[in-house]
Amino acid sequence: MNEHKIVTRQEWLAARLKLLKEEKELTRRSDELAQKRQQLPWVRIDKEYQFETERGKGSLRDLFQGRSQLMVYHFMFGPDYEAGCPSCSAIADGFEGVVKHLGNHDVTLCAVSRAPLPKLQEYKQRMGWTFPWASSFGGDFNRDFNVWFTEEQQLKGTIEYNYRREPEMVWRKGKEGGGSGAEAEFAAMCGTDVPTYHRDRPGLSTFVMKDGKIYHAYSTYSRGLDGIWSMYQWLDRAPKGRNEEEGVWWRRHDEY
Repeated sequence: MNEHKIVTRQEWLAARLKLLKEEKELTRRSDELAQKRQQLPWVRIDKEYQFETERGKGSLRDLFQGRSQLMVYHFMFGPDYEAGCPSCSAIADGFEGVVKHLGNHDVTLCAVSRAPLPKLQEYKQRMGWTFPWASSFGGDFNRDFNVWFTEEQQLKGTIEYNYRREPEMVWRKGKEGGGSGAEAEFAAMCGTDVPTYHRDRPGLSTFVMKDGKIYHAYSTYSRGLDGIWSMYQWLDRAPKGRNEEEGVWWRRHDEY
């Protein structure tokens, strides 16, 4: 952190008002983008996706829970993981307080992961969460919405994530397990190796039901999720910001 100037209250107020002007511009721009996001065209979903839920087997329609809008958080928890992704876990910590508010606005929020339901339920209990979490184990849902990729795609460099082609994962050709730094630490925290960890990805997809038909409305990935990562929103307003350290600087909430 750089040394900060120490100023008078009047000087601080002048600097704050200058920043406030920029903050208001950003807020107005964010409102405009929200409107454009809601004006995106829809794509009809005809495929019959199946999930395992706490209520039993269900379809994508069942995930709506009788509401007209569905928001799916693509939670990184593959079948070979022993625990959920720490980053996704930090994001999901913010779901608890908003699920009921969203429901009041005709929106269901549900997490979906590829791990079998018993693994998800055990981890959910550990974390103390109550939001809906469904398993897409064995289905095409994660693949079709670009949050799961095969080992072959990794090796050939044919992964399309966050609306762009990724470069070939050169580390995969090296020592088995590969990876370094934060990537390797996250994989270890999930009880798997880096290539396996990296085949699942985070994202948010939204759906709408109209006249009995389901439509895909929006998806965002990677840094597009920063806005729903409540920890970031708080830290960005703290005096030292995110104060990011090298490597993994956060843990699951029961590991601090």
